[in-house]
Amino acid sequence: MANNLPLRKIIHVDMDAFYASVEQLDNPELRGKPIAVGGSSKRGVVAAASYEARKFGVRSAMSSVLAQRNCPELIFVKARFDRYKEISKKIRTIFLEYTDLVEPLSLDEAYLDVTVNKKGNPSATLIAREIRKRILKETGLNASAGISINKFIAKVASDINKPNGQKTVNPEEVIAFLEGLEIRKFYGVGKVTAAKMYKLGIFSGHDLKAKSLDFLETHFGKSGSYYYHVVRGIHTSAVKPHRTPKSVGAERTFRENLSSEIFMLERLEHIAHELEHRLKKSNIAGKTVTLKIKYSDFTLNTRSKTLPYFIWEKALILETAKELLYQEELQNSVRLLGISLANLNTEKKEKENGEEAISVQLRFEF
Repeated sequence: MANNLPLRKIIHVDMDAFYASVEQLDNPELRGKPIAVGGSSKRGVVAAASYEARKFGVRSAMSSVLAQRNCPELIFVKARFDRYKEISKKIRTIFLEYTDLVEPLSLDEAYLDVTVNKKGNPSATLIAREIRKRILKETGLNASAGISINKFIAKVASDINKPNGQKTVNPEEVIAFLEGLEIRKFYGVGKVTAAKMYKLGIFSGHDLKAKSLDFLETHFGKSGSYYYHVVRGIHTSAVKPHRTPKSVGAERTFRENLSSEIFMLERLEHIAHELEHRLKKSNIAGKTVTLKIKYSDFTLNTRSKTLPYFIWEKALILETAKELLYQEELQNSVRLLGISLANLNTEKKEKENGEEAISVQLRFEF
């Protein structure tokens, strides 16, 4: 590996069960009880679950009906996003006292590059601990953190000692840490990909590392290169204070399942109109239209088409979405439709220089 690039000190801060924890904070009667933020109707979906609810298998994106079945004592609470944003802003203010290099991923998590920081503290581990203490003191909420040499490892590490804990992966520990990691814990490996890897005999980072680049690209396409590099501790993506969106989309969940394309076309027109509004507001255009279809059995299907020119108008978005809808027969009745636009005119190609991304300086203080 090349040693000409400096090693970074990255912290990934992740709030513990954020939405649910805010509700328990504001309503003491909910503390210690299994709660789910979201709708309790038969069409409802869980947005977040408290740790008490998670013990019963309740998870975000789960249908409310299934969540209630898993946990009969489950208490549903309506989401209050204004309140979540208010607290998120306070947390962001704390981050900015340590570094300007803060990249929010959502209201409840962010990356911080503290290689050079405002406190002059050489230890990212101590900075993370201090930030977590301040978050607790100033908001009453717990946060977990992961600390390492790049964003990928820091994000994986933040999940190791949850809730209310942190994990540092020092430079000399990176390879052993990744080799011993279960493949499903790799960020970017979902259920479908994990199942495919199991069939190929890949159960851990060690197994993944044993596969060649050609093998991984053959079986996983462009993602194969990503897996090949991250398992070797190589991930060059920098912390970006102003994240450029990679896609813009809109979607709708329906009260009643749709079984006819005619009714779906009507809904797609409304979705395309909303998407056009968002694109105009942000002055964004894109080339790749993706149609998202979630069936009544929660099976998800996506269909995409890349155009040779940038679009943002409702008419062209809808025309492409219709084409994608008729591309293949529906497998079931539909509960959700969505349209997104990617390959945007705002994107800047990043150079992933692979082997130069990591310079293992074993005396680098963390």
